[in-house]
Amino acid sequence: MKIIESLEKRRSYYDIDKEVGVSKDKIVEMIKSLTELVPDAFNMKSSRVVVLFDKKHELLWDEIYSIFNGAIPRDKINSFKSGFGTILYFYDENTVKSLQDKYNLYASNFPIWANQASAMLQLSIWSGLRECGIGASLQHYNPVIDERVKEVFNIPKNYKLIAQMPFGGIKSEPDKKEKENIDKRVTIID
Repeated sequence: MKIIESLEKRRSYYDIDKEVGVSKDKIVEMIKSLTELVPDAFNMKSSRVVVLFDKKHELLWDEIYSIFNGAIPRDKINSFKSGFGTILYFYDENTVKSLQDKYNLYASNFPIWANQASAMLQLSIWSGLRECGIGASLQHYNPVIDERVKEVFNIPKNYKLIAQMPFGGIKSEPDKKEKENIDKRVTIID
């Protein structure tokens, strides 16, 4: 089963660089394909993805460092900044609102479903990057950075920032994961 192999290879890579071995075009094509393929409730298509490369990618991490006024160690920020790019994950609050208005009975669930769709997209792209030989990690500096990110990168006000995914060439592998007793988390009822 290829999906299991893909998920096994997907890890949090923090030791990344700008040497990815594939073109920006291939990365963007993969991101677009997965964004189209990942399902969401009521086919709402609320997920939004912004991909930053080069100076814009580096600017994001400089802005994050500045926003936190040095409270995050510079070497941690630099580990993300040293990558090839960053993917910003959002959902469109206008799309969610329109469905809340249309389906009042489910209104409170649409933001939850938008987050779930974003999570599926994040995992799909994360795994897709790894299949390309690229390492990534998922970061959550939002909501602290939300307004500044929208301002600096001209992001619509109705986009809600969910996560940041720096990615790049793999300089070193993370430590192996310890196997857990999965029966503590999976219950079978016959």
